[in-house]
Amino acid sequence: MGLNLKRRAKRVLPKRVPKPLEVIDYPNKQWALDFMYDTLYCGKSFRTLNVIDEGTRECLAIEVDTSLPAQRVVRVLEQLEEERGLPHQIRVDNGPELISATLTDWCDDRNIELAYIKPGKPQQNGFVERFNGSFRREFLDVYLFENLRQVRDMSWVWRLDYNDERPHESLGDLPPSVYRQKLLMENSNLGLSH
Repeated sequence: MGLNLKRRAKRVLPKRVPKPLEVIDYPNKQWALDFMYDTLYCGKSFRTLNVIDEGTRECLAIEVDTSLPAQRVVRVLEQLEEERGLPHQIRVDNGPELISATLTDWCDDRNIELAYIKPGKPQQNGFVERFNGSFRREFLDVYLFENLRQVRDMSWVWRLDYNDERPHESLGDLPPSVYRQKLLMENSNLGLSH
């Protein structure tokens, strides 16, 4: 009758130690990831994965789909690796995609530290939460989307504007991409390498 089936053992995940929000004012050292939810006009749900460079406040990626499992998170990070290299640290919450063995193993293989925030403390991931607020107010709440392609295309344009055109008060009223260039120039003049 199959009543004495063996139970499958769960893999024990390493202990996640929360890290305080300390930001290095330099590009590509610390990133932050977070997910957001919304719905299409027809009522179908979708998610976005937002990736931010904490040092420059640049939005590096907005990935859109109905499901974004850990393998998809890794794929986005691999695309960013080709474009800009990888950070030393990625700040994340404790969502299932972000504590999975897929992501933790991938980060371990590349010597990337995963900095987990305390559960229920989104302020510890403040830069991406601030970005999410702007993204919600200025994009997700403003438009009714017919399909995922439309969300992807429009979010790409919005991200370009956010990075290249919009001044940020916390960056001395510079857009994030201009602020990144300023930091790189200042550090190259000082003879510092990243």
